[in-house]
Amino acid sequence: MNLPEAFIEQLQSLLPDEWEALAKAITTTEPSVAVRVNDMRGVGVPSGTRRVPWCGQGFYLADRPAFTFDPDWHAGRYYVQDASSMFIAHVIRNLVQEPVRYLDLCAAPGGKTTAAIQALPSQSLVVANEIVPPRARVLADNVIRWGHPCCVATSNAPAQIGKLTRFFDVIAADVPCSGEGMMRKDDEAVSQWTPALVEQCAQRQREILSDVWDALRPGGLLIYSTCTYNRQENEEIADFIVNELGATSLEVPVEAEWNIHPAIGSDYHCYRFMPHRVDGEGLFMAAFRKHGDAPRELPRINEKKEKKEKKNDAVGTDWLDKPDNYVADQQGDLSIAVPADIRREVTVLRASLTVLHAGVELATVMGRKTVPHHALAMSMVRSGDAFPVCEVDYPTALRYLRGESIIVDGPRSYVLVAHQGAVLGFANNLGNRANNLYPKSQRILSTHLPDTQPAIITE
Repeated sequence: MNLPEAFIEQLQSLLPDEWEALAKAITTTEPSVAVRVNDMRGVGVPSGTRRVPWCGQGFYLADRPAFTFDPDWHAGRYYVQDASSMFIAHVIRNLVQEPVRYLDLCAAPGGKTTAAIQALPSQSLVVANEIVPPRARVLADNVIRWGHPCCVATSNAPAQIGKLTRFFDVIAADVPCSGEGMMRKDDEAVSQWTPALVEQCAQRQREILSDVWDALRPGGLLIYSTCTYNRQENEEIADFIVNELGATSLEVPVEAEWNIHPAIGSDYHCYRFMPHRVDGEGLFMAAFRKHGDAPRELPRINEKKEKKEKKNDAVGTDWLDKPDNYVADQQGDLSIAVPADIRREVTVLRASLTVLHAGVELATVMGRKTVPHHALAMSMVRSGDAFPVCEVDYPTALRYLRGESIIVDGPRSYVLVAHQGAVLGFANNLGNRANNLYPKSQRILSTHLPDTQPAIITE
């Protein structure tokens, strides 16, 4: 790999004593592979791994298996995520101590969103947003796979979200950037890099932050991050946040042995991850407290519509643990359960934004026919005895994940297909075959299936 000459010059200016080590790490070393286990599903420590120092649920793997062929991945038992990016969980755990309304502004594909769900206090509302529709659909799929009921996936521009004045307590903005931190594993990040791209990205970052700033309440927390090295998109944006938007830089405790680099040419509290120092890709992260102190707000909603929704009995709430904790709603032919604690917030979001997923989608109701939804299969709050669970072997699990009809040992009804205790989704068991209800958007496309399951979760 040959790095652009202008990029080398930028590294020399940025890190006079370390640029050669960083350039060598980018061009000659292999990226690490890490996963973050879903401890909310009871997943423990994978065998034969070592922990990511700043994330208790993060683990390095010795090599990169074919995750697509692992039923545990499809079951939401872990998320494949770069170790540096897991630092978001450490920031949240140190700066957020009570339930909040949390926005992940540029959230696709969902790594930082699922990390936030794990790190935030219980009963927090998490809104995961992605402006690009195809990426937003992937984000929604990953949020559904993770299975938490207090998460909403949306697809909106920052300016539209900014109209929700003082709605959020925390906004995480992992903004589009020049991608220098991805050069080690993405040749396109090298080929597309130019100084003009850096400036273009920095301008766009200022616009994004300005557009969404009103949605953060005074006294609220902003977590800003990029996957790039230069100061224009990092420390200079931190300066813009402090001096133009009005915020205070916050310190996050870190251990010296983590080898995280501090801010460059700035007194702000910034945390730089670089592959010659840490076992992970390039990342910049900094946290800020918005000036002022005011409670979050809840915009006015249509009271008549709200009362109508409260009276609307959706199908399937008895399929949940503690069904009285949820408000039933019918959106077209889709039956949905929303946690009662966040019902009004979800109503506001539906009225203001394009919502792709909220709460727990229970079932599709078509006349007298009720088909359970995949989100219910994945949900952590689904009642354990709501549906029969049919265990299948590994080859059958792969056929199911490809969307094929399978044969299961169970009653003639809607059943949950599981492999080694990990639920994969629904099937309609007709006896001689089980019709597959696994979502088309999540199916394995490969026709060449392995004989042996990747050994990530082994307990």
